[in-house]
Amino acid sequence: MIELRSITKIYGENIVVDSVSMTIEPRTLTAIVGTSGSGKTTLLRMINRLVEPTSGDILIDGANVRDVAPYELRRRIGYAIQGYGLFPHRTVAENIATVPQLLKWDRNRIAARVDELLALFQLDPADFAGRYPHELSGGQQQRVGVARALAAKPNILLMDEPFGALDPIIRAKAQEDLKHIQRQTDTTVVLVTHDMDEALGLGDKVAVMDGGKLVQYSVPDDILLKPATPFVEQLVGSGDKALRLLALRSVDPLVENGHVDGDPITTETSQRDALSEILWRGTQALPVVGEEGAEVGIVSRDSLLNAAERRR
Repeated sequence: MIELRSITKIYGENIVVDSVSMTIEPRTLTAIVGTSGSGKTTLLRMINRLVEPTSGDILIDGANVRDVAPYELRRRIGYAIQGYGLFPHRTVAENIATVPQLLKWDRNRIAARVDELLALFQLDPADFAGRYPHELSGGQQQRVGVARALAAKPNILLMDEPFGALDPIIRAKAQEDLKHIQRQTDTTVVLVTHDMDEALGLGDKVAVMDGGKLVQYSVPDDILLKPATPFVEQLVGSGDKALRLLALRSVDPLVENGHVDGDPITTETSQRDALSEILWRGTQALPVVGEEGAEVGIVSRDSLLNAAERRR
């Protein structure tokens, strides 16, 4: 658990972060969103002491981060940034091995961890371990950057605009990869973004920053339906909230017994995508398969429309 207690950062006469308090539960993904200059990146960097608070305390599992040497703290917290920050003259394997080598893991343990992470990110170790960053696509570099941040098995992963440089198609895939990896590893993720849709789509909770202050910290549904300030409402926008809420939930809780013909969707498909597919196909229901590919039931047009209606 990460606890921020009245965290403030002042540069000269400029209050960049203004008495922010929040608790981040373990094994969750928290998105910090705000416009440029809102203090979101500074807040993130104070968690691993890349920036020192002017006042206030940050506790991780009850221990104050000020009581840990900065270099030791950073080796225990993964950190991924926009642009990936890969060392250009090191191979993919050498990049991923950076922190385990600093921690003096033995060679076999490091090699096994590199192969494990490459496989987890769907990068064949035999094909990718010996490549250099310039030989990778942007999406592949992003995966390696996150793999490096996870290499020493940290409980916490900090991400600063990690998808900002990716094109929309690769970005959507990278976001799905992150949700999948976070669920598999039970890592506590804190992600900074300027994109409210990204924050709502990824975050178990969303923290909205404005002028250095934390103006709302809640689950995505509340951010959409109950914006705490005009600024939050402006960030959310005036788009169709019912459909945006459908995009935040998978079809899994709506699956019912039955069988229909047609190409299936998975239980992880968003309710919005499922409704779109139903309308496109002109059908009343879609078959649904689980993680192993076995059919588990159907999701119907009526159940999706009822879900949208309940959330309006």
